Amino acid sequence: MFDFIRKHTKWTMALLFLLIVPSFILVGMNSNRSAEKGSVVAKVNGVEITQPEWDRAHLQEVDRLRASMPTLDAKLLDTPEARYAALERMVRDRVVAATAAKLNLATSDQRLARELHDSPEIAALRKPDGTLDMDRYRQLLGAQGMSPEMFESNIRADLSNRQVLAGVANSGLTSAPAADMALNAYFEKREIQLARFNAADYAAKLNPTDADLEQFYKANEKLFQAPEQANIEYVLLDLDTVKKGITVNEADLKTYYEQNAKQLSSAEERRASHILIPVSQTASAAEREKAKAKADELLAIVKKSPDTFADVARKNSQDPGSAPNGGDLDFFARGAMVKPFEDAAFSMKKGDISGVVTSDFGYHIIMLTDIRSPKQRSFEEMKPTLEDDLKKQQAQKKFSEAAEVFSNGVYEQSDSLKPIVERLKLDIKTAANVARQPAAGVTGVLTNPKLLNALFSPDAIEKKRNTEAVEVGPNQLVSARILQYTPARTQPLADVKDNVRQRWLAQRSAEEARKDGAAKLADWKTTPAHATLNAPVLVSREQTQQLPVQIVDAALRADSSALPVFAGVDLGSQGYAIVKVDKVVARDAPPEAGAKQERSQYTQWWTSAETLAYYNGLKQRVKAEILVAKPAPAKLNAQGSVTP
Repeated sequence: MFDFIRKHTKWTMALLFLLIVPSFILVGMNSNRSAEKGSVVAKVNGVEITQPEWDRAHLQEVDRLRASMPTLDAKLLDTPEARYAALERMVRDRVVAATAAKLNLATSDQRLARELHDSPEIAALRKPDGTLDMDRYRQLLGAQGMSPEMFESNIRADLSNRQVLAGVANSGLTSAPAADMALNAYFEKREIQLARFNAADYAAKLNPTDADLEQFYKANEKLFQAPEQANIEYVLLDLDTVKKGITVNEADLKTYYEQNAKQLSSAEERRASHILIPVSQTASAAEREKAKAKADELLAIVKKSPDTFADVARKNSQDPGSAPNGGDLDFFARGAMVKPFEDAAFSMKKGDISGVVTSDFGYHIIMLTDIRSPKQRSFEEMKPTLEDDLKKQQAQKKFSEAAEVFSNGVYEQSDSLKPIVERLKLDIKTAANVARQPAAGVTGVLTNPKLLNALFSPDAIEKKRNTEAVEVGPNQLVSARILQYTPARTQPLADVKDNVRQRWLAQRSAEEARKDGAAKLADWKTTPAHATLNAPVLVSREQTQQLPVQIVDAALRADSSALPVFAGVDLGSQGYAIVKVDKVVARDAPPEAGAKQERSQYTQWWTSAETLAYYNGLKQRVKAEILVAKPAPAKLNAQGSVTP
């Protein structure tokens, strides 16, 4: 055997190469695929949703909300509840899409065209003659990484998916008696009396010994831990960084200006005044006819005497923004007004008065007072903007190349960030006392949970290696490494003694309040005459009298078949309360207009419940399941506010 191998070494090596190397390649490919794929967090119709997909969806949702609400606290968007809600939306979208496919729901070309025509974003891209500016249309979609065909395919799919739930969501119906019965029960009032046992009153009577504090400290060491922390350095690659390294020459700027001169000129603007007679979209036919008759009457007046338009608008228009100014709306371009108003205004000549124009707001009478023609801006005026636009376009194209270099660089030279910094001309940033859970006031990339998880992984902590390139937002990659690590530790009793005392007092005073309250409750149930209670008050879900939510809830849940009745209410750290329910008081009958609005709201609630039930049925049909645990709900404190 060995003689054969020795005599045929080349043949043996070739055979081993053919047998062994492919197995290594296959194992490597599978492991890479597994690493790229990530863990499975949900399944819909046999298709898996992975952790990276979930992370990306959550980041996109966060970016969208930050863009629409810049002042929103970023920490509210990165809670376990917010992340789980993003996963639930992903599952819902896929359940609906799978159902639409099974039902063969499709969107016609006419329906797609109508949707695009009504889109405000698309309307802003229309030329003065009403036709779509295809160059700007492609440019807008290109910035989002889409072609017109891809965008229209997405819109078509979205319209098809909407049909799945529309049949239920648009057909809600409840009778007035059923709605009134449910609403009257929900909003009924109860006359109650209270006795409060406030924990703070008991705290003043308590005086813990050092032994008490030490015992409490040892039993609750986790409460007095300093979290693990790290001093780190990190590098961010984003579009702005790539853009800094791009230089645009004068010739390219002039060519771009000449090619886009029409699009770069300002749009035609028109100035108009109007008289508005509002009418709700849900108004009856009689109400609409009355409003239309009023508009026709005012139209006849201003047609007869155009010079009185401003005075008529001041006295009769019900648009609070423009009526004091004689109906003047100042200059506006296409896309700024609702379509019926815009179509009328841009079809008129200066000085013209329109007929009665109907929109979602009601009935308008429009007088066109001025026209501002488009102005062609010079190259010098536009040069800074043109340069910025071209840099953005080129940066978008170069970012993917830089991202690949960045990802490979931080991995291949994992003991330092300096090589990638020098290669891509980036800046190293540092941060001290970074924790796994971001501290209050921290913003930016260091609040990203995926980055923090990578930073506090065993490999990064023990070997001080760079993290992988983590996507923390659209066109944003970050890698970080630990410079100094401090593990979580229990702080010495001497350092946290004041905190221990406060917690001991809070716990013991709440216990004493509950103990005293429970004893009084037992006594008063047996001998009601012993009860010492506050003056009666009426409470309901509408009128809580600023009482803690637990008290109101206990009062409304109490069995009213044998009044009066006592109930004990645990208020947590705030203490204890005893509620005596004396009688049930029917709610005051709302005015007819209010009752009508309430019934409409009730119908919406009922329809939402039916839609949810239908959706849950669809989930079962397509075998949708979420494989990660739902975060525990936040608790309410005695004031009804949320506590972790």
